[in-house]
Amino acid sequence: MCGRFTLTAKIESVTELLRTAPVSPYEPRYNIAPSQPVLTLLNDGSRKLTFTHWGLIPGWSGGPGKWKPLVNARAETLSEKPSFRACLRTKRCLIPADGFYEWPRSASKGPPVYIRMANGGVFAFAGLWDEWQDREGGLIISSTIITTRPNRLLETVHDRMPVILKPEYFEQWISQNLIPDREVEQMLQPFSANEMHMHPVSAKVNNARHDHPDCIAPAAQQSFGF
Repeated sequence: MCGRFTLTAKIESVTELLRTAPVSPYEPRYNIAPSQPVLTLLNDGSRKLTFTHWGLIPGWSGGPGKWKPLVNARAETLSEKPSFRACLRTKRCLIPADGFYEWPRSASKGPPVYIRMANGGVFAFAGLWDEWQDREGGLIISSTIITTRPNRLLETVHDRMPVILKPEYFEQWISQNLIPDREVEQMLQPFSANEMHMHPVSAKVNNARHDHPDCIAPAAQQSFGF
């Protein structure tokens, strides 16, 4: 799964990667958590970055309070689940990041870990989005991050990882065209372990209110038996 991530890069790096219109700078985020706003590029044709609520609230649902927001969506069952099926066809998005956290399935296996690109660069998660409107006309645009099986690096700590979309697929993913199932499957594969780096971090990241550079600082490896 993907329950926390970071976006600390300069906005220029994000707009260059996603080929979007210039936007105002934002505050670096070191511990982005579910229910918080996340920078998102929707396939609505605008080519503009916006903020969405992390945790999908389907337009047909009862809305906040009656529906548990969906933080992640399994790539293998997107076309089967009512919550994701329509979004896969018409409401896809990219969520920029420069790292994410994972917690080993068993606490005895070690501390949280931080995963990033080996070159430290920005990347984008494959996501879905939807909009829910209340009776007064209030609108919530929400998103979810798609997950897949882990690569060789991530499988040492978890059985899932977020889908990091290859840049060559960006344009098709955020187009408004229907994507054939076989091409969706090809896109939503585990990212290459050879291009990624992972290190243990402090348990401070467990607290979503702790949003500070020390969240991503390498922990003393000898303290955890790495």
